[in-house]
Amino acid sequence: MEVADYSVEAVAGALPDREVRVYPALLSTESDALAWARAGAAEGSVVLADYQASPRGRAGLEWTVVPGVTAAFSLILRPRLSSEKEGWLYTVATCGLADALGSGTTIEWPDEVRRHGRRVAALGVHAELGPQGVAWAVVNVIVLRPERSRIGLVAEIVESIERRCAGAPEAVLEDYLGRLETIDRHVRARLIPMGPGGPQVIGRAVGSLMDGALVLYTDRGNRVAVRPQNLGLLEGAAQPSGEPSSD
Repeated sequence: MEVADYSVEAVAGALPDREVRVYPALLSTESDALAWARAGAAEGSVVLADYQASPRGRAGLEWTVVPGVTAAFSLILRPRLSSEKEGWLYTVATCGLADALGSGTTIEWPDEVRRHGRRVAALGVHAELGPQGVAWAVVNVIVLRPERSRIGLVAEIVESIERRCAGAPEAVLEDYLGRLETIDRHVRARLIPMGPGGPQVIGRAVGSLMDGALVLYTDRGNRVAVRPQNLGLLEGAAQPSGEPSSD
């Protein structure tokens, strides 16, 4: 069965000159894209599905895909990054996602795009590491309720993410920080593996780095970098009285 806005003609027109797999329903586009990437899929290949039974975001967070409404897909990348910088993919991908969704959007580290304080889109990144660094990566994207044609939006997001991946890192980070609403908030980063007594870092968010890490200034006066691939959950935390200045 063919879905109207994901028809052969619509996909070919919106995503020309790239390999695209389109399904009416799938367990998840991520699982298909991971297998395809391992088998040698070209950079820029896309997996689309109108419905996903078990879509997942960063750290396995559950997503819900509404058929005919939600735009959700996976993009295969083959970036030239060292293993230490795999988290940078979160920075470029969320920046590209925010670009495509237009003015008024902000970023919640490490994986959400918001408008007027409400989540409108999110993503997750699976990076496969090899002896030379990141061998390939799959970026999973969900836009909850697109305000325009899904296939047109998917094409714009794909192009925006690829453009940010190819851009000068300094310029990308500057734009990213300008949209990052997490800055200056007091947060608790619960790290993987999560659970009672699990590792966590509490502090005020003061910056982000070229490896995608969020820098937290703790109440002990230390700066701790939390990488997105190590994060289980980011949540608000009470600010301790008499917190020392980070200046």
